[in-house]
Amino acid sequence: VMVWLRRTTHYLFIVVVAVNSTLLTINAGDYIFYTDWAWTSFVVFSISQSTMLVVGAIYYMLFTGVPGTATYYATITTIYTWVAKGAWFALGYPYDFIVVPVWIPSAMLLDLTYWATRRNKHAAIIIGGTLVGLSLPIFNMINLLLVRDPLEMAFKYPRPTLPPYMTPIEPQVGKFYNSPVALGSGAGAVLSVPIAALGAKLNTWTYRWMAA
Repeated sequence: VMVWLRRTTHYLFIVVVAVNSTLLTINAGDYIFYTDWAWTSFVVFSISQSTMLVVGAIYYMLFTGVPGTATYYATITTIYTWVAKGAWFALGYPYDFIVVPVWIPSAMLLDLTYWATRRNKHAAIIIGGTLVGLSLPIFNMINLLLVRDPLEMAFKYPRPTLPPYMTPIEPQVGKFYNSPVALGSGAGAVLSVPIAALGAKLNTWTYRWMAA
């Protein structure tokens, strides 16, 4: 019975984290930072997405002990967000209204680190967390450059769920910093490591809680 309870608890945690990751992207990412204020707030978006990805992916990966599950986790989150994108498209909004972030390549780097270091948890936290933080802003900027015109989408189709004071404003590109990708990668690489450690610790705490 305890084995069944432990497994059920872990899978419940995974589902909850994946769903919340998607909600973070939809609410904090796409609507405000990623599409509306695409360039000036890209650093904030990069940090939130890097840390969100790494905490869930490393939790899932260390739970199974199998390299590849971090990528599986990122795939689940991507599918959830594509479903949300389809829902907005069905409501009459343009296809580019929601830009789905690119999580999978960064999760693959985390899996590769875990595999290459022979399932070393600490290497996954330090090296894998750093790689996720460094790579995610790069992949997402490439993704954003492929969108037709994110700012045009933002102003032409204002968000119906946002209050008036959250209405998009024209960003001053380059006013605060010259390279949002470099800043996002640097800050993400630093912050993703302790957040990865938190994800690993959550895995341990869950086992201890179920064993108590």
